Amino acid sequence: MDFGRILEVDLSAGKISEREVKEEVAKKFFGGSGLAAKILYDEADLSLDPFDRKNPLIFMAGLLTGCGIPGTVKLSVCSKSPLTGVWGESTVGGHWPPEFRFTGYSGIIITGKADAPVYLWITESGAEIRSAEEIWGLDTFQADERLKGQTDEKARVAAIGPAGEKLARIASIVFDGRNARNAGRCGVGAVMGSKNLKAIVVRGKKVPEVADKEGLKAALKEDVPVIMKYAEAFGKFGTAGGVEVVEHLGDLPIKNWQLGSWTEGAKKVAGQAMQPKYLEKHYHCLGCPIGCGKIYKVEELGLHGHAPEYETIAGFGPMCLNEDPLPLIEANELCNRFGLDTISTSSCIAFAMEAHEKGLLSKEDIGFELKWGDGKAAVAIIHQIAKQEKAGKLLAHGVLRAAKELGPKATEFAIHTKGLEYAFHDPRAHVSMACNYATAPRGGDHLAALSYLLDRGIPLSDLGYTTPPDPHTSDGKAKITYDMQNFIGVFNPLGLCVFYYMGGRIGPKLIAKWINLVTGWDLNMDEVMKASERIFNLKRMYNARLGLSRKDDVLPSRLANLARPDGTAAGVLPDMNKMLSEYYELRGWGERGIPTEEKMKELGLEAEARLCK
Repeated sequence: MDFGRILEVDLSAGKISEREVKEEVAKKFFGGSGLAAKILYDEADLSLDPFDRKNPLIFMAGLLTGCGIPGTVKLSVCSKSPLTGVWGESTVGGHWPPEFRFTGYSGIIITGKADAPVYLWITESGAEIRSAEEIWGLDTFQADERLKGQTDEKARVAAIGPAGEKLARIASIVFDGRNARNAGRCGVGAVMGSKNLKAIVVRGKKVPEVADKEGLKAALKEDVPVIMKYAEAFGKFGTAGGVEVVEHLGDLPIKNWQLGSWTEGAKKVAGQAMQPKYLEKHYHCLGCPIGCGKIYKVEELGLHGHAPEYETIAGFGPMCLNEDPLPLIEANELCNRFGLDTISTSSCIAFAMEAHEKGLLSKEDIGFELKWGDGKAAVAIIHQIAKQEKAGKLLAHGVLRAAKELGPKATEFAIHTKGLEYAFHDPRAHVSMACNYATAPRGGDHLAALSYLLDRGIPLSDLGYTTPPDPHTSDGKAKITYDMQNFIGVFNPLGLCVFYYMGGRIGPKLIAKWINLVTGWDLNMDEVMKASERIFNLKRMYNARLGLSRKDDVLPSRLANLARPDGTAAGVLPDMNKMLSEYYELRGWGERGIPTEEKMKELGLEAEARLCK
């Protein structure tokens, strides 16, 4: 197999070089966030400010990205996060990642800062740094159209919007223009903006080599129909179809995580309510038969782009008590155009609504009343955040910084861990998620484990999970967190979409088979899981070098100490001390949550451990 080449781009010097990916390194860390973690851990100066020109920004395709297996379309963007100051990563799918892999490259390490705005143009022939001065200031949809005109109409574009240009710490990178696949979390768009890098445009035709083409073809002929038997229903509405189910389970965040039920509101903003009115077409990432994405067209507002996913609906719907789907759809498109993470942005707006209600943010601060349920006011605040005007100056940098500015009372309702706003699954409804949120490398990250899926009855028989556990007890949840983090942690380094577990119910045995057919290796399920554990521990050590330990593995006070008042999950609170102690023992970490020397030796990370002392 060809593991691809990595571009090294120094924007300060205007120079581009290349390095090879060695097979022994790929076998230990795969690609994606795994290989990026290895590079950042070994080579980056962790003391640097995230906006320092020397701080690397890495785009890394997964090991299997573009190889022809459905769902292998993912790429990770990694750096020291300007939002949290610790490990930062964000993963994106769509068409850009495989198109990038078709250029023959598998990664880009970007350092330096251009004197004036630039973009990268990458093909099979190499890479060029080109002027983006005429494109700077455009939104991501406009930049996509303009850059295709300057390069190739079939090219794929990853661009920041005005939010990233102005270094909003909740800025995203938007891929594929109006189709709006986002590397949203951890402020990676702001790191890109700090380097005066507007976009990366790719066009390639070189499909990665596969060790056993005929074997892979035969395997997929057998595997894909089984996947689709489970995933067909998921494809109909995508993640937006789960809003009412999540509300019924007591998992939906309501009024900045204060309430327990929102039954009628959930019905109004669910995909089942919006899709019949606004669906233009279903959207498929490259080669994916599921098609969980949706393109909406809303004539009355002049909106046309990717529909809001579950997280966006939860954020601009129940988090803000907004039952009107139109401003919700508009908020989604504005975030995509400006280049803003919808999870962090909606969390900041719900935080601001509560701060306004409690007299900590005045009408003069905002420019208008910001009341619960006012979707139009939420839309107006997004403009402020993107332009960093009025209250937007405060909110553009996340709830942790905003709360510090507003004072101690505001910290009580700033919902984050390690500075990253929570994704919208309640750890009081699925207690295993409390252990995950506390320990995930980037902070309030549901995708580090997805353990709530076991509670919903999605089995993982390869690991012995065949019946749903009790979601409301802390017993056994450290083990579930440990197992699910090690399993889900396989997906991003491989470039494989997690929806193939959530929708298609694949497990590590099947994944190991696919890896071997593509690479020619002979890994078993346990070795695949061990690679994921190695990567997870490397990210933990990255954070440990920045001073993080058990003291940082915490839930926000509201979620740790205040139970939901009603609904299915009423009265439930996680036992964090119990779960963390059990979890650290399973991980082979000391009482402070730092990996032990014995654990590092077991994982083949002896050299990396020396840097952690």
